[in-house]
Amino acid sequence: MAAAEGGEPTRIMVAVNESTIKGYPHASISSRGAFEWTLKKIVRSNTSGFKLLFLHVQVPDEDGFDDMDSIFASPQDFRTMKHRDKIRGLHLLEYFVKQCHEIGVACEAWVKKGDPKEIICYEVKRVQPDFLVVGSRGLGPFQKVFVGTVSEFCVKHADCPVIAIKRNASQTPQDPVDD
Repeated sequence: MAAAEGGEPTRIMVAVNESTIKGYPHASISSRGAFEWTLKKIVRSNTSGFKLLFLHVQVPDEDGFDDMDSIFASPQDFRTMKHRDKIRGLHLLEYFVKQCHEIGVACEAWVKKGDPKEIICYEVKRVQPDFLVVGSRGLGPFQKVFVGTVSEFCVKHADCPVIAIKRNASQTPQDPVDD
């Protein structure tokens, strides 16, 4: 699976997202778990044989609830809001890139905006990684009806092999939909 001597490294796309837990502006439990699993079970000590490709998809705030208490009086107010969202996405990717650089794994990272399941599959087609790793909250059938799952969609529709890493049961927050 890893690069042959002198060959190209195996390119692993890892889809990452922010935590949904209030007051917790970090990588989600599932994203961290998928990343750590990839390092431990696939990369191991062969850091030069792999290149990790981190994709974060920001979901546009269609309902306006994130900024419900905000007052927008000028175009600058909207630029400030967009800038804040961009910073959050970059902060998230910085976590993963920093980890890779500390252990010597090559990586790239970028942010896209849209529906995560559609954008991830589009980026897989565009970038053509050897495989995709996504975190999974491990929701039950009832929760899936209301929340849906990006990982399930990617397993069915991505143009490459997909590994979905279920989060550890001990890390499940009080509300299992949170991540």
